[in-house]
Amino acid sequence: MGAVSSTEAEREPLLVPSAVDPSLPPVVNSRVYRRRWIVLTLFSLLALMQGMVWNFWGPIQNSAVHAYGFSKSDIAVLVLWGPVGFIPWLFFMWLMDKKGLRASLLLSAFFMLLGSVLRSVPLKEETLRRWFIHGGQFLNGLAGPTIMSAGPYLSTTWFAPDQRATATAVASLFGYLGAAMSFVVGPMVVPAPNNTQHATFWMAGTGSDTTIKDRIQLVLYAELGAIAVLFVAVLLYFPSRPPLPPSVAAASQRLSYRSSICRLLSNIRFLMIALAYAVPTGVIAGWAGVLDMVLTPAKVSQVDAGWIGFWSTIGGCVFGIAMARFADSIRGMLKMILVLMLAGASLASTWFTLTCLSQYTHLPSTAAILYTSCILIGIFINSSVPIFFELFIETVYPVPEGITCGVVTFLGNLVTGLLLFFLTFYCTEVSWLNWCLVGSCLFSLVLLLFFRETYDRLYLDVFVSV
Repeated sequence: MGAVSSTEAEREPLLVPSAVDPSLPPVVNSRVYRRRWIVLTLFSLLALMQGMVWNFWGPIQNSAVHAYGFSKSDIAVLVLWGPVGFIPWLFFMWLMDKKGLRASLLLSAFFMLLGSVLRSVPLKEETLRRWFIHGGQFLNGLAGPTIMSAGPYLSTTWFAPDQRATATAVASLFGYLGAAMSFVVGPMVVPAPNNTQHATFWMAGTGSDTTIKDRIQLVLYAELGAIAVLFVAVLLYFPSRPPLPPSVAAASQRLSYRSSICRLLSNIRFLMIALAYAVPTGVIAGWAGVLDMVLTPAKVSQVDAGWIGFWSTIGGCVFGIAMARFADSIRGMLKMILVLMLAGASLASTWFTLTCLSQYTHLPSTAAILYTSCILIGIFINSSVPIFFELFIETVYPVPEGITCGVVTFLGNLVTGLLLFFLTFYCTEVSWLNWCLVGSCLFSLVLLLFFRETYDRLYLDVFVSV
């Protein structure tokens, strides 16, 4: 039998690929760059310094009262400037959406630098000096909308899908780490007023008003120098995005700014999860900012309150990064992780509140119990922040990450602002703050139980890219 050449019909493939769905994004070349770690490091260090400046006065409130004549209401207002800085959040979200992360971060870093300069001016006139301190705290608060909400935007822009939650956790939690460091740096460097504590290796001891002012000035200069170095570093190198996107989701088309705001405000599921995030995180931010004031009735010293706040926030940061890494390895479990975290936070906050009322509940109130319950509160609530952020993005995709997280961080700071606003009027007896913390955790837990989760962005990266 002789060989015969095949016909055109015989050379047609047996399996014809189906037509490409026009609604799906086109196939893109993706790449992950090593420089992403430099970008993440610069952003995280700025977040750390912003948190340190915001929480500087709370841990040394007794020293500030003696040195500058501050009242408890003044301390609450100094912490309140952080949430007040979120008033122009829509502008920062618009700037991030239109000009990229570099422009928004540079402006925020400039506000931090200018605010640190104002706080550090060594004026002799006490009234004018207090106004400069308040102005510096307000300018530092203006950096909050970008610093606190751009973490998920940075992780999507620079990191692969299996590293996104971890990068979000690092970028989002370093601000909390800065607040934790201020719990230690303040009491270790700034002495307490005379006859209020004994000096040890871990605390500055006691000192006169002049000594207190000199030490406060030293910390202010050190923070100014660190922020100046970071501002120059961001100015010299901080690209808005890599040459090639790291994933399909990073390259996909997003909604416009106006459409995104309308989509978010009309999405009931998003509003549910946004309130579940904003209420407990907003309450704990205000509560932690005046933790020394909260623990004073329990006969806890300024330094011990600082250490409790420090380990509470550090525990939340470490546990949050660990849980984010777990979420990266086992996808589609964000709601279950959050339910477990908020259940633990509800139990821990109830334990702490009842312990502080030991004269009525007759529960043992020791330093170990206060340490343990307070640290557990910080671990469960603070570690939930990056998990919440990832769930927000999955729920409302293709709304841009910066706009989504800008809305929820504004709501969280609104809650913090309202809490501190009431504190300026009801600052003599503050046990009501502890009950607010308990109620916020239970409220969030109920909303999470009724929330229906979806993973639209994850579906795009896992299935469409394949």
